[in-house]
This record gives sequence, C-alpha cells and structure tokens, in this order.
Amino acid sequence: MSVTPIDNIKIRDVHEADRPRERLIRQGAKSLSNQELIAILLGTGTKNESVLAVANRVLLNFEKLHNLKHATLEEMKDIKGIGEAKAVLLLASIELGRRLASKELEERYTIRSPEDAASYLMQDMTSLQQEHFVCLFLNVKNQVLHKQTIFVGSLNASIVHPREIFREAVKRSAAAIICSHNHPSGVPTPSPEDIEVTNRLHEAGQIIGVDLLDHIIIGDHQFISMKEKGYF
Repeated sequence: MSVTPIDNIKIRDVHEADRPRERLIRQGAKSLSNQELIAILLGTGTKNESVLAVANRVLLNFEKLHNLKHATLEEMKDIKGIGEAKAVLLLASIELGRRLASKELEERYTIRSPEDAASYLMQDMTSLQQEHFVCLFLNVKNQVLHKQTIFVGSLNASIVHPREIFREAVKRSAAAIICSHNHPSGVPTPSPEDIEVTNRLHEAGQIIGVDLLDHIIIGDHQFISMKEKGYF
C-alpha cells in the first residue's frame, strides 16, 4: 500500500482550515483520507511525532486498510505511538464499522421472482406522471446493491443506451440487473419500443457478462414481467 510520506508538523501548526477535524466539519468525512480519519480517532500524537505520523504508521503496519478489521489489541499496541487507550478506541471503531456493514448486508432486499421486483418498485413508480426508467443492480445472491433512475421521459432505444447502464453495473460490481419503467396510462402492455430496448439490453448484458434478469413494466398497481411473457 502506498502512503504519502508526511513530516512531523504538529496539528496545531497546520492552518486551521486544513486540519482533519475542521475539514470533516466543513466538507464531510468522505473528503478525508484514511490517514486523516485515523488521526481524528487517535486525537493526539506523541511528544516527538504528530498524530498524522502515528496514523501513517498504523496504515503502513497493516499494509492494506482492509487488514485493519483483523487487528488485535496486541498488534495495535505494538505500533509505536499507540497505547492501550488508543488501541481500544481504534478497535471499537473498526468493530462498529463491521457491524454496520453486516447490518446493511442483512437488510438488502432479495429478489427471487418478478413479484419481488414489482413489490420493491411499485410504491414509488405506480403513480408517476412521467415515464421513469429505473435499474436495480444485484449481487450474485440477487440482493439489491443499488437502485438508480437512468432517465425520465418517453422510452426510446436511442435514449436508453446500454453503455450507461452497464457502466454503472461494472462500477457497482453487479452480477445482474433488473430494469423497470412505468406507463403513466396505467396499462403495462409492452410497446414496440419497450421490446426493442429490452432486446438491446439483453444482448449487451450477454456480451459483458451482466445478466438482464427482467424488465418490469409498471402500470396502475399492476405490472408485466417481460421475461415471464417470453419477450427475451
């Protein structure tokens, strides 16, 4: 793991606007590096080193941020500048992150049938006054990783381009996708454009290796599964 070397400037000597804590308040936690986030948890450095230097050593010691989740109290305390109190704080933070990730995984919605997909989408889409084209990105267990509205407007093959959808699928490491759009008329019967778009997405998915599991058309509290109806 490459970590940018830093000098031993104390936090109090850094311009206030550039201090990790102040930047988090002003810009949000996502704006901070891993090193800066760890520095905030540690709070202080040592007599001879800045807190950023100690945080840097933590990252170097475990080589990859991912390895921190396996850290023990003894391993933390073996790092120069980390006493028992700071080691406990870091381990508690790591465990909390692990539990949050585990909870998120448990709460992911699993789609086992067209009915599951329609139930997941129906409430938000059944009464829309314009057509919305929405994609669900799924993992290998058919759990929803992400839901995204791709565009709003009348369905057209030139607008719904596979490139945009599958770029997002690759970004999310999705194993499969389910597409859906609503018919403001309330009647979910597929149009020729619906069929054309579906076939293009299915063919693109086969090439890329991300399956199009279904295309759900939602009407007025009713739906049609284009997969179930044999359109692809």
